[in-house]
Amino acid sequence: MRIYLPSVAAELSGTPSALLAHAVTDALRAELTDEDDETLEMIALLAAADDSVRLVGERGSAAGRTRRVVLAADVPDSDATPAATGLPTAVELAGPVDWSDVRAIHVDETDAEGDVAAAAAGDDDAFERVVDLDLLWYDPAERDRILPA
Repeated sequence: MRIYLPSVAAELSGTPSALLAHAVTDALRAELTDEDDETLEMIALLAAADDSVRLVGERGSAAGRTRRVVLAADVPDSDATPAATGLPTAVELAGPVDWSDVRAIHVDETDAEGDVAAAAAGDDDAFERVVDLDLLWYDPAERDRILPA
């Protein structure tokens, strides 16, 4: 199962720690029956990006870096079970995700840092601006170069 794991910049040099992720679940498919797989994947990715803003607010930033970070990873279906959050994309993971399972890293451009920081601090207008931004795609092999110190 492809999952989208919300993260923060500091975890790019460490171990991903979130145990709540987002995915294309049966509940999401039942809710949006007319949508194709690509659209459903984007919905799960964007839900994880929203959670990344929350994590920035809770955990702070790495060296002043306040961009949203989402890790796309493949895990066995049995490692991701529906979460009781009320979100149709939310899944609980059986354990931490290993970097060898990560297939892509999605990160904001540097220009977004101010709005992400403001959104993480509770600024609703900044959050609306952030959700309109596209995330950049990186190969996991590039993680050491994404957010230079």
